[in-house]
Amino acid sequence: MQRILGLDYGTKTVGVAVTDGLGLTAQGLEIIRREKPKKLRQTLARIRELIAEYDVGSIVLGKPLNMNGSSGFRVEDTLVFKELLEEKTGLPVYLEDERLTTVDAYSIMEEVGIKKADQKKYVDEIAAVLILESYLHRNEADQL
Repeated sequence: MQRILGLDYGTKTVGVAVTDGLGLTAQGLEIIRREKPKKLRQTLARIRELIAEYDVGSIVLGKPLNMNGSSGFRVEDTLVFKELLEEKTGLPVYLEDERLTTVDAYSIMEEVGIKKADQKKYVDEIAAVLILESYLHRNEADQL
C-alpha cells in the first residue's frame, strides 16, 4: 500500500507529514523552507525526493478557507500550487479543509509543554499532520 503525503502550504514554508505503511496514522516529517514565496523549484524537488523515499501514491494539500467557508487569495495560491504538484509529481492531489489547524497545532504544543519561543519551529509540520489526519478520518467515515 502506498503512503499519503500531507502538506500545509504557506508563503515561505511547507509543513510535511506522511501516513504509516497501513495508511492509518499520520506522522510529521519536516518543514520545507524557502526564501521567497514564489520560488518553488527547490520545494518541489524536495517533495519529489520525499515521494520516492516514502513510496507515496497521493498527496493531501490543506485548503485555507476563510472561517465562513469562503475562498480568499490564499486559496487561489494553494490551487496554483496544487496544479504544480500534480504536474511535477504525476500524483493525484486532494484538498482538505485546514481551518483551525494552526490554532489546534499551537494548542497541542502548549499541552505537551513546548516553550512558546520554540513553537514556531514546529507549527507547520504539526498542521500538516492535522490536515492528513482529517483526510484519513473523513475517508474512513465515508467507507463505513
